[in-house]
Amino acid sequence: MFKHIEDFAAAWRHETAATLRTMEALTDDSLGQQITSDHRTLGRLAWHLVQTVHEMPSRTGLSFEGPGEDVPVPASAADIAAAYKRTSEALLDAVQSSWKDENLLIMSDMYGDQWPNGLTLDILVKHEIHHRGQMTVLMRQAGLRVPDLYGPTKEQWAEYGAPAPAI
Repeated sequence: MFKHIEDFAAAWRHETAATLRTMEALTDDSLGQQITSDHRTLGRLAWHLVQTVHEMPSRTGLSFEGPGEDVPVPASAADIAAAYKRTSEALLDAVQSSWKDENLLIMSDMYGDQWPNGLTLDILVKHEIHHRGQMTVLMRQAGLRVPDLYGPTKEQWAEYGAPAPAI
């Protein structure tokens, strides 16, 4: 749980930069990639992240621009990435300009439970990391290069002239 706005801001900047690199690696053709027909497509997962950046914090009363749950998945990977960039920046700006550290302790209704706002922001970050991991698997299946997130990728190890570490 975040107890200081600046701790959230630092984590948010780091994680959204990684998510934006992931989104920017998508292609329009890759958006339909899915594991099976009853699972989300890569495009739907990416758009879910965009929408959740707005939906979850809005439940706390925080006000900022972002796509509603009724907005359909764009057909363009570039449009999804641009919407993500705008919405994630708008969230950070809203938190920094509207809240003080004390606001992170305020309880808000979150899906029928009461969560401190600092917990909501923490879960939002973890939610993003979770779905970004799913996206990287679908990206590999779609033949896309996965960006570095927490260290070098298989391709980067090869570019360094070193074998990828054994898993």
